[in-house]
Amino acid sequence: MLIEVLKSKLHCVKITEANLNYMGSITIDENLMDAAGLISGEKVQIVNNNNGERLETYIIKGKRGSGCICLNGAAARKCVVGDTVIIIAYCMMDFEEAKTYTPTVVFPKEGNLL
Repeated sequence: MLIEVLKSKLHCVKITEANLNYMGSITIDENLMDAAGLISGEKVQIVNNNNGERLETYIIKGKRGSGCICLNGAAARKCVVGDTVIIIAYCMMDFEEAKTYTPTVVFPKEGNLL
């Protein structure tokens, strides 16, 4: 049996931009993506600690070292610059494997830097 479990997350990053006039997605600094084991096009859940909003979208690679966390398109209405969010990725795995799996959790510093 396969179950969906936490793969990785970026815990408490700050929204740096919100671009309503874009087709959609979230742009994430490539350093943060690497640290959390995320890739372009991967589905993620965004949880906004400021207003309780939750949404799902996909990742676009942002400039390395920029600290960029930018919600694009309709998602830009769910957060404002300065909001603290958690970016969560899940994966499917065998039930027995999931019992011993350890997800990657990244705690970025001020400015969304590592």
